[in-house]
Amino acid sequence: MVELFVPVLGESVSEATIAKWYKKEGEAVKLDELLVELETDKVTLEVNATSAGVIGKINFAEGDTVQRGDLLTIINEGVTIQASAPAKGPEVKTPVAAAPALRGAVMSPAASKIAAENNLSSNQINASGKDGRITKGDVLSAMENKTSEVVISDRSEERVKMSRLRKKIAERLKASQNTAAILTTFNEVDMSNILALRNNYKDAFEKKHGVKLGFMSFFLKASIAALKEIPAVNAEIDGEDIVYKNYCDIGVAVGTEQGLVVPVLRNAEKMSFAEIEKSIANFGKKAREGKLTMSDLTGGTFSVSNGGVYGSLLSTPIINPPQSGILGMHKTQERPVAINGKVEIRPMMYLALSYDHRIVDGKEAVTFLVRIKESIENPERLLFDL
Repeated sequence: MVELFVPVLGESVSEATIAKWYKKEGEAVKLDELLVELETDKVTLEVNATSAGVIGKINFAEGDTVQRGDLLTIINEGVTIQASAPAKGPEVKTPVAAAPALRGAVMSPAASKIAAENNLSSNQINASGKDGRITKGDVLSAMENKTSEVVISDRSEERVKMSRLRKKIAERLKASQNTAAILTTFNEVDMSNILALRNNYKDAFEKKHGVKLGFMSFFLKASIAALKEIPAVNAEIDGEDIVYKNYCDIGVAVGTEQGLVVPVLRNAEKMSFAEIEKSIANFGKKAREGKLTMSDLTGGTFSVSNGGVYGSLLSTPIINPPQSGILGMHKTQERPVAINGKVEIRPMMYLALSYDHRIVDGKEAVTFLVRIKESIENPERLLFDL
């Protein structure tokens, strides 16, 4: 008999929720087979079988709260399940269920078949055929009416317990609004040069580095340059002190089925374009598979969120505390703009910087966003550190 306990959940995490059991009591399990998923307020943990055997009593149901060291279940080693062959007997034919409902109805063969398949009785169908005969069209009309009635009358509700991750997201975002003096400033950026640069080099970049060249690396590079010039956006308030960071740990918001998570690129100021793109791609894969770790999600001095991938044209992102700023990217959309006294169609993106006004002044915030705009519209500034 092998006991299966709740594993270490991570730093400062004391409890989790049973998200899903993949096995039931009495079912056979193989070594290392996935048994149960545990959801903390940061990540989802998979617990695998440490031995082959048969699952014994399961002590916690889905939705229950567990703590480190709790006994989840036991695995009975050496026990096998033998399936018994069904006893042979005389063959019994099951009558068609809809036939009694249609007895006595004057229907065409095609109409009778469709009505039987859809559980319709003759008194539910308005006959339009000769001598009160029910046609195929009458049955199809009755089916449409039945479907419409179901849709119109469907006012059911479903109550689902909020996941631990969703609860934590709600708590942190509300705490951010309650604590920080959040203000948002906006600007727009012409994406023409970045698009041209990417189109010229994306194939060679992917061939050499094995990863696609996206826009996020340009915006992270531009953010890093702006953070160096405006260090208050990269700082945080700790009691009565302001802590200025001489490094850039940048969180990149990633959407998952469970909610938004923000994995952190450590020392992003030392990363190349290829290293940034590879790290973001790796985080996205781990997020989709539910394999982000606690270390992936903790810390961060600044964040970037790209609502444009979902079609957002403009938004006001919320700061991830204790950080003091977050950059919001949006959808690139062709718009008429004035260029040297003429109206031209350009691919434009709105940018938003939400910042904590307790530590970042309005002038600093506006300058920060202008620097990002300048870097994106003139990417050579990033190459020459201008």
